[in-house]
Amino acid sequence: MSRAVLEQPQAQAQAQATLRAASPVDLAELIASFNEVTGRLQDTHEALRSEVARLEGELREAQAQLGRARELAALGEMAAGIAHEVRNPLGSIRLYASMLTQDLADRPAERAVAQKIAAAVSRLDAVVGDVLAFARPLTVRGELLEAAQLIRESVDACADLWPRHGVTVHPPRRDQTLWCDPLLMQQAMVNVLRNAAEALSECGGGNIWIECSRRRVADTSGERRPMSVLSVRDDGPGVPQSVLERVFNPFFTTRHTGTGLGLAIVHRILDAHGGRVSIRNNGASSAAGAPPRGATVEFLIPARHHDVGGNEGHARRETEHVNQREAA
Repeated sequence: MSRAVLEQPQAQAQAQATLRAASPVDLAELIASFNEVTGRLQDTHEALRSEVARLEGELREAQAQLGRARELAALGEMAAGIAHEVRNPLGSIRLYASMLTQDLADRPAERAVAQKIAAAVSRLDAVVGDVLAFARPLTVRGELLEAAQLIRESVDACADLWPRHGVTVHPPRRDQTLWCDPLLMQQAMVNVLRNAAEALSECGGGNIWIECSRRRVADTSGERRPMSVLSVRDDGPGVPQSVLERVFNPFFTTRHTGTGLGLAIVHRILDAHGGRVSIRNNGASSAAGAPPRGATVEFLIPARHHDVGGNEGHARRETEHVNQREAA
């Protein structure tokens, strides 16, 4: 018989003797310590389960975004081919309508019909232009810029909307540095701001808050990467669940005007940057049974190693520059 087997009963006997010798106070302390350790382990377990669930959610979102990007690319190629075929005859129709307008100068009723044809052709040509803009390959010319500058220029580009729809825009409370294509990202931001303004007009106006932040988000491989986050939040009517599932689909719109390409173009721009865009309803309002109050659109833009945000980044770069000069 092995020594370990012989020593096991002796160890058990010693443990029992120790327990018999312990006072009730000692036992109570021992049980309390055991319960405390067990509680901590349970809390850790629950925290780990919550973290795993969150990471799995981020991974599913990233993979869904990748699948949507592939579908948009395929649809864009098809739409571009159709748009080119449509644009050629549209040019001929516009030319003939213009000639008719000139020839019918002395016949006002017939001339008005020709002008209506020309106007309809112009609207169709604008739709074709939107389709081609959506389908064209995007080349990102990235550079470092301050988020506040990008947001300020985007808000200024929509200046005509704010008084018309009764909207108040609240700029970000903090700034940070972004790496992106300024023109493309401004186009994406303007599209989102216009959508928010039009949504707020349905309830008589409201507020838009724009914020900058930074956090780590799982990419399609599951790796967590630092992302710059630009969020646009409003206190409008929110987005129905059935619409949320289709909001980035090309040509989908709930309004009477427009091509339904605005958010699809936003999706393509963020995808070209290696990032992604998401939209969600905000928390429910205080009224019982009321729908969510407003929606939030988030741009997730990959942060570069030299992409340091805010005044801290400027101070750090200035310190490095001074140190280099002193070393020289």
